[in-house]
Formats: sequence, C-alpha cells, structure tokens
Amino acid sequence: MIEIKNVTKGYEDKKEVLKNVNLKIEDSCVFGLVGINGAGKSTLLRLIAGVLQTEAGQVCIDGENVWENERRKSEIFFLPDDPFYASGVTARSLADMYRAVYDFKEKTFQTYLEKFKLNEKAPIRNFSKGMKRQVFVALALAIAPKYLLLDEAFDGLDPLARLVFKRALVELVEEKGATVIISSHSLRELEDVCDSYGILDHGVITCAGELERDLGRVHKFQAAFEKEVSPEMLGFPCMSFHRTGRVVQILARGNAEELTAKLKMLEPLFVEEIEVDFEELFIGEVEARGYLQ
Repeated sequence: MIEIKNVTKGYEDKKEVLKNVNLKIEDSCVFGLVGINGAGKSTLLRLIAGVLQTEAGQVCIDGENVWENERRKSEIFFLPDDPFYASGVTARSLADMYRAVYDFKEKTFQTYLEKFKLNEKAPIRNFSKGMKRQVFVALALAIAPKYLLLDEAFDGLDPLARLVFKRALVELVEEKGATVIISSHSLRELEDVCDSYGILDHGVITCAGELERDLGRVHKFQAAFEKEVSPEMLGFPCMSFHRTGRVVQILARGNAEELTAKLKMLEPLFVEEIEVDFEELFIGEVEARGYLQ
C-alpha cells in the first residue's frame, strides 16, 4: 500500500505546490490522479517515486519511507510526461541500461516493439512524439514493476497504441498484482482502466475513492420547464446547473428517486436521468469549487 501522510512540498520560485496531502492507494489497483493544470500531479508522482523529498510529511510504501530507500525504489518505475534521453540513444541502448537496474523481460520488450512497429536500433531523436512514448511504454511493460507511475500516459499515442497499452496495464494488475498510478487529462481513457481515483486541486486532495461506487452516487438530470427555474428552487444542493432555454442539466449527489421527486415538484415538462461518466464527475467537482463560472 502507498500512504501519503501530511505531505507538503514547494519550490524556491513558487508557493507550496502540495499542502498537507493525505492519500492511501491500495495494492493491485489502477489509480487515476486527475486535476487541472498546475494542481501538483507531477510533483506528487515524483514524491511517490522518491525523486523529490518532501518538506513535511512522508510517502510510505508498505510502511517504509520511500526517500533514500533503494529497496523500495527498485520496485518503482516512473514514466514522466517528457522522459530524458541522450541524443544518440536507441530503444536497444535504453533497454540495456534498464536491464542493469530492473528485472527486465526481453521477450515482453520485443513483443511490444513488434506491436508498435519500432526499430530498436534507430535513434529515438528521429521518432515522432507518439513513437517516443511507445518506446518508453514498451520499456515500462518489460520491467513490469510492482509500482508503475505514469504521467500523461496516453499523450501522443494513437488509438490502436492506446488500446494495446490499456489492455497491458489491466494484465499487469491482474497477473502480476501491480499497482498503477496514472496522471492524465484524458479522463475517458482513465475510466476504461481505473478502479479508484483522486482529484488534486491546488495542492489538496479534494476527493478520492472507488470510481464505480462514486459514479453511482452522482446523478445527472435533464429537465424542461415552462417557467424559469434557478438552483435555489431545486430543494437540494447541486454540483452543477446549466440552463439552455427551457432545458436545464443538473448534476447532484444523493438518492436518485428522492432527487427526481423534488424535481417533479417543480412541474417539469419532462425529466430524465442521464448516465454520468468520469469526466462529468470531475467537471462537477471543479464547478462545485467555483471554477468555470
């Protein structure tokens, strides 16, 4: 289990990026870390990887502090948004380098090079953005770490490569018991693979939990009224409220039947419930905190 306990982190040229963050990530899960730009997602991943040191608090894996803990770090592979590599490096030379540090599975590496149609001897600097990402995805899957940390995992990948990667991540969790943490702005991609999530907003975790459970607690309604209806008239707090002419869309937490009954008290022309996805849950949380208004 990964435990983030009262973690605070800042930089010399900025205010605190993370402020007393607390979070638990269970073993053998795919955890989606989401937030607006500048929320602190990349910093949190680097702290979990032991690349950065906290100013206060601890990041622990199975009860041990990750910072300067070589044994725990050997169980982690962190793939940043923009990985560093030397100008003449190839997929083959990268694989040889990682082999010295990790239990590297050459057969797996070759399998994904073939699937992505990559030349292991060609300089990576000549590859497209998507091809570069594919190289590092192949490396990550060949390493098959206990803890895989991915920053903007799907950025630059074409639809087929995304599908291959998502299937591989599910297999990694189910067959190897790995824990995968993905930071991404592609929430629809995350919903395909994640079973838990956390929303980071201005350095604070605002909510976290099991994705399917929490999606079931949020309801979206579309209704039409002859008269003008305001959020104050609903009889319940809403996460978001949008009006287009006579039609309103409402996102709210609570019991669906009770919420529907309160809406019907306003005598709508019609009211229907629409399924909520992860992106709508995130936007609802963001709007409820005063953004996008």
